[in-house]
Amino acid sequence: MTVTETVVTAVVGFVVLLLFLALVTARLGPSYFLFLFGLAGMYALLSLGLNAQWGFGGLINFSVAAFFGIGAYGAALMTASNSPIAGGFNPIFGLVVGLVVAAVVAVAIGIPTLRLRADYLAIATLGLAEVIRLFLRNERQWTNGSAGIRGIPSFFEGWPVLGTFPETMPGLEIVIVPGSPITLGTGFWRQLLNVSLLLAFLAVAFFVLRRAQRSPWGRVLRTIRSDEDLAKALGKNTFSYKMQTFVLGSVVMALAGVFYAHLNLFVNPGDLDPITTFYVWVAVILGGSGSNRGALLGGFVVVTIREGSRFINDVAWVPIDGAPLRLLLIGLLIVLVMRFRPQGVLPPQRELIWPSAVDGAGTPNRPTSGVRERKTDADLGDVDDLDENGTAEDGTVGDGPGNDGTTDDMDGAADDTDGVGSNGGDRNE
Repeated sequence: MTVTETVVTAVVGFVVLLLFLALVTARLGPSYFLFLFGLAGMYALLSLGLNAQWGFGGLINFSVAAFFGIGAYGAALMTASNSPIAGGFNPIFGLVVGLVVAAVVAVAIGIPTLRLRADYLAIATLGLAEVIRLFLRNERQWTNGSAGIRGIPSFFEGWPVLGTFPETMPGLEIVIVPGSPITLGTGFWRQLLNVSLLLAFLAVAFFVLRRAQRSPWGRVLRTIRSDEDLAKALGKNTFSYKMQTFVLGSVVMALAGVFYAHLNLFVNPGDLDPITTFYVWVAVILGGSGSNRGALLGGFVVVTIREGSRFINDVAWVPIDGAPLRLLLIGLLIVLVMRFRPQGVLPPQRELIWPSAVDGAGTPNRPTSGVRERKTDADLGDVDDLDENGTAEDGTVGDGPGNDGTTDDMDGAADDTDGVGSNGGDRNE
């Protein structure tokens, strides 16, 4: 591992240790801990989607909250008991509807904007986010308006075994620290299923994006991001590639929305607040643009700061309210990253190489001595006999370029070259 990876691993280990201590001392409930983990994983999914657009293809998308809301509302409207449209469908059907609608909207917004410059796409996506948020808030006959949608079932409801898993599991009480029991009830088992679903979504998204990044398709996207004119000159349909990565990232964002709907069991237009887009951009910049590992790390770091600031008030000796500091801390984090680590904490260099190219090969063998030291003594002696002009001590001329005494031959070769050039010109005529 590199030095940065070692430091990141140490910091993550320290945070995990703090969380473990909070759990065993009952300062943090196990159900709430799993809920926070699910929330962090949701932001990691959103970061992966934005990384596919900005990190791979250089597409500036300010409508992250919009595609997140499309996925959440698509799942909620199809499965919730008080849905004004349908409701009562299997959660898998809601998952498919949310992803399909997100893909259709991405194509619709991409057709008129992806052929333009990046700033026009940014303006269009920013407007799209606000249009969708206002639509969900005002069209009560379709979305239930600002009241939101309740009665969303868990994702595994109706499944043969997993549907009744939380209710059939017995309640447990674990005592590690005397006087601080840990209770594992129905809520814990339900959140455990949610975390399992999240890990499955993250694994699928990460694997697909990792394969895409290392494929020829990913290399073309990196070329488009660096120099689109060069990609066009090489015969690539840059509009098609940008559309593909825009739709792919939007679908991943909608997947995060579907998970959130079944995690929170309630959605409303407030979930599409623009601050969500800001948090996701912070996560991608923090982790490193184009890095899937960085997107995962950034999502968890943002939620750690966002939710961890709520517990500052529990510390008696801190004289300030910690909750309003979350935006300040996140802004300070971005300033520090851009100042000292502009490429991100985990840049994507190692992710762009197939493991077989580095794994098992070991560290390349380095010579124990320099090339000069491997020359023979005779060679070194010949070199020492020459002065700075390439002339030996006995008055003879060395064999260096231009000192071989064949200036006439060189002039003749030059004349021949001129002749060839002239003949070439005559043949071209």
